[in-house]
Amino acid sequence: MGWLIADHKRELPGRRWISIVLRSLHLLGIAGIAGGYLYQLPLQQWHGWLMLALGSGLLMLLKEIYVDGIWLLQLRGQVVLLKMLLLGCSHLWWSTPQAWAYGLIILISGLISHAPGNVRYYSPWYRCRLSRELWMTIRSDSTEPRNHDGPG
Repeated sequence: MGWLIADHKRELPGRRWISIVLRSLHLLGIAGIAGGYLYQLPLQQWHGWLMLALGSGLLMLLKEIYVDGIWLLQLRGQVVLLKMLLLGCSHLWWSTPQAWAYGLIILISGLISHAPGNVRYYSPWYRCRLSRELWMTIRSDSTEPRNHDGPG
């Protein structure tokens, strides 16, 4: 897994501003599709907003994985994958957008993005706060970890 989770975070010039711009575009797209979900408008009226939300969300996901693939093992990455699954399932199961599914995804987003670091950086796989240092220790042990008490 060294190709996905490098020994050090990868550098991405302008990473902070890239994050700010992508997050802002994502929020704009989410706001734009809210009408489609909440008022069941025809798709053509909010399709552009949907593409903006999906495209910016995908770029944010790729940026996080590129910079530090450990993100995928932490709750913050796992929640993004859960939101994508919920969104995909809601479109497969119902022919019209479901306001409750959209609302649940926004609620989950708000909770995880404002949760303390001990929650966001927690790894369900390793049952601890997974830091880069701990990951390097786990990786060098090359044994299956049971339960590590990561840093506070």
